[in-house]
Amino acid sequence: MSQFTTRFAPSPTGLLHRGHAFSALTAHEAARAAGGRFLLRIEDIDATRCRPQFEAAILEDLAWLELTWETPVRRQSEHLADYHDALDRLRARGLTYRCFKTRKEILDDIGRAPHDPAEAYVGAPLSAAEEAQLLAEGRPYAWRLSLAAARVALGGFEGLDFVEDGRGRIQARPETAGDVVLARKDVGVAYHLAVVVDDALQQVTHVIRGEDLAEATHIQRLLQALLDLPTPVYRHHPLLRGPHGRRYAKRDQAETLRDLRWRGVTPEALRAELGV
Repeated sequence: MSQFTTRFAPSPTGLLHRGHAFSALTAHEAARAAGGRFLLRIEDIDATRCRPQFEAAILEDLAWLELTWETPVRRQSEHLADYHDALDRLRARGLTYRCFKTRKEILDDIGRAPHDPAEAYVGAPLSAAEEAQLLAEGRPYAWRLSLAAARVALGGFEGLDFVEDGRGRIQARPETAGDVVLARKDVGVAYHLAVVVDDALQQVTHVIRGEDLAEATHIQRLLQALLDLPTPVYRHHPLLRGPHGRRYAKRDQAETLRDLRWRGVTPEALRAELGV
């Protein structure tokens, strides 16, 4: 049986706040209780938003929290070849297609669809002639996973499931995510593909993360099946919320761990506040 291995995988797009601390501490303590491994992964594939100073701050904040992790730290930007290889495997099986639609066009399509407008986008490959014309024009595109092709390749999704710690086996419902983006022309890879490749290469046995990512598990389970990758056990913890009931978020300028340090808050005091 593989050694219990989990990870904390922040994106260096801003400073960490209490919510990040709760998630990192939860994963770290789970690994320690199991006598296992705790990994830190920097998910920095979005070069337009990720900054070296934020990565440095992440390392500083986690060290202040008295967390320890294995080195070297895996940085996604240093392993693009791994993700391109996975994408090539999916492309070779006809499981992807180029999508040239803009974000606005996709939102318009979803809004016109004869079903719940909140449903995810499902498209279809263009004809060879149409695709060649758009490529010749230099139109940007994204590689999307074809749910229709994936369903055929697997003979249906009924056999797809995963273990949610505390809830047992859960039937995967990848159709709720639609034809997700696997790579963009400018970035080369997107979140869902990168994370399943990373978890497999790092031998992660337990994914411990916030409940806001619970729905992502369904499409990630599908990618694991298509790429013949192992499926970790999942544990989605409740999101930490502030005094007004809203979850802590970078975009809402939640008080950062750096702010707490400057105010003289100790790691022990923060742990006591978070109950971890």
